[in-house]
Amino acid sequence: MSWIDIVWPMSGAASLTLGVIHLSIWLHQRSQWTHLAFGTAAVSVTAMSIMELLSFRAMSPDHYATLLRWAHVPFALTMLALVTYVHLRFRESRLGLAVLAAGSRLASLVPNFLTGQNLNFQNIESLEVVMLWGAKINAPIGSVNPWMALGQFSQLLLVVYLVSVVIDTWRKAPRAQAKRALIVCGSMLLFIVSNNTWSVLVVLDVVQSPIVVNVAFILVILVMSYELGGDVLRAAFLSQSLEGSQNQLRESERRLRLAAQSGGLGLWTWRPSIGVTWLTDNGKTLLGLSPGQSIHWTALLDRVHPDDVPEMLTSREAALKGAPYSCEFRYLQDDGSVRWLAAGGRGEKIDAEDPGTIRGVMQDVTERRFAEERFRLVVENAPYATLMIEQSGRIALANARAERLLGYDRAELNRLLIHHLLSPEFCELHGGLRAAFEAAPTARSGSPGRSLAARRKDGRDVPVDVVLTPLRIEGIAYTIASITDISEQLKIEQQASMQRDELVHLSRIALLGEISGSLAHELNQPLTAVLSNAQAALLFMEHDPPNLDEIRDSLKHIIENDRRAGEVIRRLRAMMRKDAVEHHEMDINETVRETLQLLNSDLINRGVTSSLLVSPDLPAVFGDAVQIKQVMLNLIVNACDAMRDDANARLLAVRTFAHSDGSIEISVSDTGGGIPEADLESIFTPFVTTKAEGMGLGLAICRTIIQAHGGRLWASNNEFGGATLHAVLPGQAHPGA
Repeated sequence: MSWIDIVWPMSGAASLTLGVIHLSIWLHQRSQWTHLAFGTAAVSVTAMSIMELLSFRAMSPDHYATLLRWAHVPFALTMLALVTYVHLRFRESRLGLAVLAAGSRLASLVPNFLTGQNLNFQNIESLEVVMLWGAKINAPIGSVNPWMALGQFSQLLLVVYLVSVVIDTWRKAPRAQAKRALIVCGSMLLFIVSNNTWSVLVVLDVVQSPIVVNVAFILVILVMSYELGGDVLRAAFLSQSLEGSQNQLRESERRLRLAAQSGGLGLWTWRPSIGVTWLTDNGKTLLGLSPGQSIHWTALLDRVHPDDVPEMLTSREAALKGAPYSCEFRYLQDDGSVRWLAAGGRGEKIDAEDPGTIRGVMQDVTERRFAEERFRLVVENAPYATLMIEQSGRIALANARAERLLGYDRAELNRLLIHHLLSPEFCELHGGLRAAFEAAPTARSGSPGRSLAARRKDGRDVPVDVVLTPLRIEGIAYTIASITDISEQLKIEQQASMQRDELVHLSRIALLGEISGSLAHELNQPLTAVLSNAQAALLFMEHDPPNLDEIRDSLKHIIENDRRAGEVIRRLRAMMRKDAVEHHEMDINETVRETLQLLNSDLINRGVTSSLLVSPDLPAVFGDAVQIKQVMLNLIVNACDAMRDDANARLLAVRTFAHSDGSIEISVSDTGGGIPEADLESIFTPFVTTKAEGMGLGLAICRTIIQAHGGRLWASNNEFGGATLHAVLPGQAHPGA
């Protein structure tokens, strides 16, 4: 037994094994035609291997010729299988050329059986024993069959086809596919060309050797098996990965179901092709279905509130085109109650012909919607205009009062930003106020210390008061703006201010009427002095010669007393005028001095001794000097009235001094009987008085004036008798600033 007797059967067995394996794969997966082609080629190579081995030991030329004739059948099948394999494996191949190559090979079987002894030999004359790699085998010697050219032509077509496959694949296919084509087709080209050349040389008696094709095709089969086996291994790996992925998917689905069930979510899938909605058990519970029950899309729509159906249909059509599916709808339960459900999901399509599928989740939002409805009703019926504002400044909700106040309908308001509703002068202020509110979101006035103006749709500004309240809904921050029209309030306040000013003026006139005698005396003194000095000047002029020095002194006294009388008249006129209240910077010490000078004669007539103690370098006070003098007049006159029945010395002390906070205090103290403790506060109430002839308005008006200047007015009793009235005014700054 030689090595040929071992190698040829082994190679045939290996080829047969590979063929059986791939044929089995094809039997289980009929769509895998490449495995059928490879299996056919491998089995055919096994048949050629057996016939070659028998021909090596042929006993006669006729026996050899017969074996060679039948060997062309598996050879032709091998060629057909190889062409089919290449065409299926590499789709860039040229089908016409493949059919021509395979067809010409099959056509060569006709002369193989009908001419000569076989396609290669017209006649085999003898067999010659030759040495093939150290083994003795029979080699044929005979004449060439002319029809062998047809077989060579089919081989040439196969070579051209394989070359075209490599070129086309390299040009058009991905690089990995091109490399596989080069390996498979290249190995076929190499072994087919070498085998065909060897066969021609043997037939032409150039080489003394048997016709051997098995070795070449065994190597081709091995290359094909390696390349196709990679697919098998990849398929096995993918199968294993798929199994692992499926296990993970099942685990993920289990977790998803648990999470959905815990969160009260129902999973659903809807396919237009069947119209039946698939639901998890929790989803069926939300729809009032039993665990084994299903529901058709039309039946579902029948139980949806008619007002919500259009939105559902619109969302469904949009989802089938790729948009997210989202809608909330009212669902009628079996017991007649209504449940609000929120559904969301996304549509998907495999291809253009696929009607699509929508998958999503569903949740019961009845409590939320009822809470929103209650909130809406509260906002709608609020006694003031209400806006709910998003963080971006866009108005998310407005009630009917806001529509009436601002002149917009609700749809228009929901498209506006909040600064569009402000008067232009407040827009710049709004940015800072909004930033401060967002930094510390607490309920507060929209514009502390000043009123805002809202701009209506018609362009008219409306004074408003705004209260801002922070609100969070599902983690989103909103601001509730409560808006009150204060037009009437401002009008009433303006009228009240005018009436107050009128009352202050009338009170001032009444006060001057009370001290009219003192004021007349105050004017009589300078006028009497003017008369006396004029008479004296006339007498001095009658002297001979006239006493000019005395005349000059008299004229100076006349001028001084005239100025004194003019100053008294100026002060009276200032007190009598009804001018608009204007605050200016003033020296409080000078104001107090002028008031005491105006009351000088009255104090003398009342037997009151006054003292003034002022602190130097007091800060300026911003206010109305006439009104402050009116307060001083009231306080001093009231102090004198309090000492009217006092037989002892009547002492009046007026002081001015500064507090540590920069404010200035004016105090008026008397030595009268004091004020009952129960009346220390009530004396500032209108129409409450301790004097029999008083009206009870003086101190009330004084407190109003002081408060309008940003100050305070109160009374206290002195330790050793009498009372003190204290008036404190802010220094340096405008009280309304």
